[in-house]
Amino acid sequence: MELSDRKKKILCMAIEEYIKDCSPITSGGIKDVTSLNCSTATLRNELNALEAMGFLKQLHTSGGRIPTAQGYRYYVENLLEGATASEKELDEVKDLISSKTSSLNEIVTGIAKIVSKATNYPTVIMVDGVDNLVLTDFKIIPLLEDKVMVLIGTIAGYINQTLDISASVEDCNNASIYLTKHFKGETIGFMIDNIDQFEEGMKSEIEAFESVVNSLISGLKKLNSQRYLNVRREGSGKLLENKNEVESAKKVLDVLDDEKQLSSIMELEGKGDIEVTIAGDGESCSVVKAPIKVDGRQLASIGVIGPQRMDYAGIASALKVVIDNLNNLKGE
Repeated sequence: MELSDRKKKILCMAIEEYIKDCSPITSGGIKDVTSLNCSTATLRNELNALEAMGFLKQLHTSGGRIPTAQGYRYYVENLLEGATASEKELDEVKDLISSKTSSLNEIVTGIAKIVSKATNYPTVIMVDGVDNLVLTDFKIIPLLEDKVMVLIGTIAGYINQTLDISASVEDCNNASIYLTKHFKGETIGFMIDNIDQFEEGMKSEIEAFESVVNSLISGLKKLNSQRYLNVRREGSGKLLENKNEVESAKKVLDVLDDEKQLSSIMELEGKGDIEVTIAGDGESCSVVKAPIKVDGRQLASIGVIGPQRMDYAGIASALKVVIDNLNNLKGE
């Protein structure tokens, strides 16, 4: 629906003021915070028109107006066209993802924690693209009690696996050299799909440590088939601070405890870098989410979850920082 420039400005300002302090919007309030050269009566007419168009609604006949789901949706769609990364908010993201010694789990947990802290809303990361990670190296180390530890290096951090097998130091070293030699620069998915033909073609080279490789591949297949959800609840308490929105906050907190519902919410539709779902009246939550890509390949999705009244601009900015920095990671 096309709006005049004045209506756009009034609607965006009205929504931003409501997000800020949860106070219903009045023509007098809009006049105080805008530089529009028009009377209170004109502003009242514009608010009436926006209400008739479905962007605002009145809770009481004589009271101010609040945004509708349609109003939030229009605001977000226009907001995201110019979403930019705010470097000053999340500089620590760069330090986290540039670390060459962090595990994938530490990086995922750290990113979720940083975004949740920056936005003051619960944040969820769903890792479901492990097969897209590009390999850099392998380190295989024998442990006590018939176990082997495998450090799988990727450009997004290492993956740690413990295998229940017995292997000598020599076999572990040979397996590390073999796997790094043949799969450095390839994805985990390529390795899983093609390991059989490598074994057939180089039986003499791999035979002594075949059990190590087979167990490793089995573990990677299992990891790849699972969705890993990391839920950070920083900001959950703030949702309950507004007594007028306690019920909405409780619905959001219930969603955070429902893994099946969370997985569904975190699915991306492929519409762009940042996707927004606005909670309709009576629905559980809104979510601002984005794909996490490394070297152009999708690894996970990250989402900030909250009630209909959320700071969409701040959240979009925080997510933009994360996805921009991760997208800049390149394979060696």
